[in-house]
Amino acid sequence: MNNEKMMKMPVPGTDSVKVAVRVRPFSQREKNSGSKCVISMHSGTTTSVQDPKNPEHVKTFTFDLAYWSHSGFQRDEHGVLVSADPSSEFASQKDVFRDIGRGILDSAWQGYNATLLAYGQTGSGKSYSLMGFGANKGIIPNVCEELFQGIEGQARSGEYQVTFSMLEIYNEQVRDLLSRTRKPSGLKVREDQQLGFYVEGLKSVPCENYAHIERLLEQGAKVRTTASTNMNASSSRSHMLITIQFKQVFLDRDLTKQSSISLVDLAGSERQKSSGSEGDRLREGSRVNLSLTNLGNVISALADAAMGKKVLHIPYRDSVLTKLLQSALGGNSRTVLIAAISPADICYEETLSTLRYAERAKKIRNSAVVNTCALPRESRVENKLRGVSPGRAEQVAAVFLADHQLGPWAHQTAWVHLLEQARREWRQLYAAMAQEQQMVKTLPHLRNVNEDPQLSGVLRHFIPSGPCDAGQAASNVITLHGLGISDKHAVFTNLDGKVTVTPYDSCKVMVNGVPITTKTKLQHLDRIILGSNSAFLYVGFPVERSSGEDWSRFDYDFFQLERATAEGVSVHQLGALSDGDDNADPSILAVFQDYIKLMPLVAEANQMSEELHKDLQMELKVKNLASSDSRGCDLQKEVMVKVTNLKTREVWLWSKAKFINRKFLMEELYQRFRDGEGSHVAQEDDPFWDPVEVVHLGSAHIWLQSLAYRMRLEEQVEMLDCDGLQEAVLHVHIAPCSPAGRAHGEEDVIMDPLELLGKRMDFQIRIVQCLGIKWLKEDAKRGIQIGYRIYDLPNTLYTKPVWKNANPQIGETVQFAVLHMSQEFLNYLQTNALIIDLWGLQEGCAELSCSQVDFKVTGEGHILVDIKNLPAMKETAQVCFLHTPSSQGGNAYLQLLKLEQETELLRDINRALREENVLLKGSLAKMSSAPQGEELLPLPSVFLAAGRADQACVQQTGCDREFARALKTFYQSMNMARGQLLRLRQSRPPEDDQMLRPFVHQQSQMLKEFGDLFESSLWKLKSDVALIVKKKRENVLHIQL
Repeated sequence: MNNEKMMKMPVPGTDSVKVAVRVRPFSQREKNSGSKCVISMHSGTTTSVQDPKNPEHVKTFTFDLAYWSHSGFQRDEHGVLVSADPSSEFASQKDVFRDIGRGILDSAWQGYNATLLAYGQTGSGKSYSLMGFGANKGIIPNVCEELFQGIEGQARSGEYQVTFSMLEIYNEQVRDLLSRTRKPSGLKVREDQQLGFYVEGLKSVPCENYAHIERLLEQGAKVRTTASTNMNASSSRSHMLITIQFKQVFLDRDLTKQSSISLVDLAGSERQKSSGSEGDRLREGSRVNLSLTNLGNVISALADAAMGKKVLHIPYRDSVLTKLLQSALGGNSRTVLIAAISPADICYEETLSTLRYAERAKKIRNSAVVNTCALPRESRVENKLRGVSPGRAEQVAAVFLADHQLGPWAHQTAWVHLLEQARREWRQLYAAMAQEQQMVKTLPHLRNVNEDPQLSGVLRHFIPSGPCDAGQAASNVITLHGLGISDKHAVFTNLDGKVTVTPYDSCKVMVNGVPITTKTKLQHLDRIILGSNSAFLYVGFPVERSSGEDWSRFDYDFFQLERATAEGVSVHQLGALSDGDDNADPSILAVFQDYIKLMPLVAEANQMSEELHKDLQMELKVKNLASSDSRGCDLQKEVMVKVTNLKTREVWLWSKAKFINRKFLMEELYQRFRDGEGSHVAQEDDPFWDPVEVVHLGSAHIWLQSLAYRMRLEEQVEMLDCDGLQEAVLHVHIAPCSPAGRAHGEEDVIMDPLELLGKRMDFQIRIVQCLGIKWLKEDAKRGIQIGYRIYDLPNTLYTKPVWKNANPQIGETVQFAVLHMSQEFLNYLQTNALIIDLWGLQEGCAELSCSQVDFKVTGEGHILVDIKNLPAMKETAQVCFLHTPSSQGGNAYLQLLKLEQETELLRDINRALREENVLLKGSLAKMSSAPQGEELLPLPSVFLAAGRADQACVQQTGCDREFARALKTFYQSMNMARGQLLRLRQSRPPEDDQMLRPFVHQQSQMLKEFGDLFESSLWKLKSDVALIVKKKRENVLHIQL
């Protein structure tokens, strides 16, 4: 590039933060899950995101740049992603660099400080935009390369000095990625009156060309990978900051220009649902996300200030990151923020959060100035003596502050001395890299696989001939670090052209997702997991390899999916595909993504618990995996973590957000343990401890159709846990009754539910017994409570606690009253089920209870339901009664209610008399129309006909009673059939092919039983109805005769 031309290029006059948004292609996991794209971009500046749950709800944001990198691309012969055709809107790495990278270079050449921030959730493409992958170089390597191209092409009128530093911030600790030594507590951030905030002791390396920076980037990635393994810290939760100091010295003008280029890859910005972390007593304890939280606070404060609002304080000092970015945000820098987003519907919430974050950032205004100063006389002398020997050069005064983060001026080192020292280190580094490349070509080895693609393949562990011990001990041929890695973990044996791996006793080793305990032969490209989650790809002998092999498909996701498959977890098991439909449910796909993501974290948490002697065992569960709502529809599923204390048998259920928060805190505690500081903390600060709590064990569905016909229902139903397995059997009675509590008989059954509209109906729910409770079988000291809520009750009703009994008699009855049956409640009875929940109690936990004050009750003390649609008069009287039960108004209401009931009874009697009267009139009319020759009935015969009419009414009532009995039997059978059908729906085929045949046989047997029950129920109903019709016809003929 012609840098004279570059320095004359126009620079935007505004100092506002420039914001770009970039959407990536689907990841392989998203493709496998059938995700849909919810992002659209228009005119190169607008970005729209569609709510997958409400497609009509679309939010649109406007930024300086919008890059569509989701589709419309292909690979050229060099592996570079380019537009598939001229009409494609695909934005390549080259396009992004042209708009953003060149702008950073322009600012640097003019003497401005320049900052690039990459923000977004883990896996959204931040690192790809900054660093690139393979042939697709990112902004950072392109900026460095073109900077040196510009220096080489610049006229010899000046001198150019470039230094490079690279650091990482994790858990508020600064780690130098160019240093081989690590301070346990990290480097300190200091403040200088002139320099501002800087990192004390940070190594800054002089660079002569782009090849040097390329090697430093590789070295930094290796240190970052090793450090994250040693500290059990994912790179996605750390910030990486690269600083390039660029100084231009113009001898003819006695002038210098100094520019600081800061390139920042921020930690993953996973959005935590407030509902998941609200209940965590330690939700504010972790420092892992402190930097991002405070960065958001700084951005919000600066945005408010830019909008003219009064802001008293900008909280730069609240975190390490915001201290080091003070000049980039609201200070002396030209700043660009690139927001990376996922296109997938399952990432909608995180994407929306990222776009809102970027929208606030674009309001910030900086005050960038050109950093120039007159060249000191000492510097001019030193520049004239630049050609002298190194020995004399060391005597010349220092000319260049290698890095403003190195500290005050008293600590600077002469540029020539630093450059010579850097050359010596480069020669050693090149020799080591050349030796490693030769070993890669000849020896089988393990290649690390990291969650961050940038850090995969950085570490290689070679397997020479003979046995090679692997583990944490320094004496091993292969030295490994990470959670669950023992001093002597496994032995790899390279013998006769074969490599085998043998775990030491009780050491965790997986090959292709399957745990192994004995010697196992390795094949080329086998996947190996050592300890909790140290993943490696085995690269075999040169003869086993083939040219053009694509190893990129064996990424971190591949390892975890393979691991999940081996454990029997799949999208199909979660029910993502409906019967006969290949369309995936996005909500279930999101759950599967969460499950895969949390699997390695749970394994790490278990290992930390073991090493710290916390005696906790954690396992992943899917909440509502086999549960449905009161209408039988599947409930929203979500991943949770079941935590069990192996000593006390105490159990907790943690949400995803709570577990992740606790995992951060566990890592902090574990790191203190590894650093020799001890792991003892007060109980209330211990992330492995929680007060005991009530645990949801399972639920049962009782369908309420029988109440719509005023029929009694007695059920023994299974209470199923979150996995769809039987936790207990519940015996329950639901019976219609009179206001006084007298149970209705079969003569009170109605044929048409519409007869109940506008009338009063009372019914009782009796929890009789709970049988075979697994919770109590596991630990006899535990207890249980049962709870349910019907229709519009404001709170759940709970039974009294029962302790130390696996088959407790509950025997609790609650009577409910509907004063004025509405159509809505009648529909509820006909289509909904009563959900009864089983709760597990533990010693020391608070018992479940509800206040009767929250319910409205009748004068008899029965709980009112269906009160929303009560007529205004009744509602007023009822409220008066509830608040003044002994008042005159309450007594008046009771009298009114009694009169209404008596009036309704009189109406029924009157209706029966009218029907009888019509029947008598018909008989009289028939007699009067008889032929004249026919003998007329005497007057007493008329009364005989009336008696026969009475007999017909009695017989009709008997038929109705028999019909009600037949319906009751049918409904009970249908409830049993409904239960079998639900179990069939919840069954999922096993992943193991060997178990498929028994599964099919079991499903066939269940289907046969369901069919037999359904057919026998229908046959019984038809037989009963036919018998009733036959009797009714006989009675009619008898009356007519």
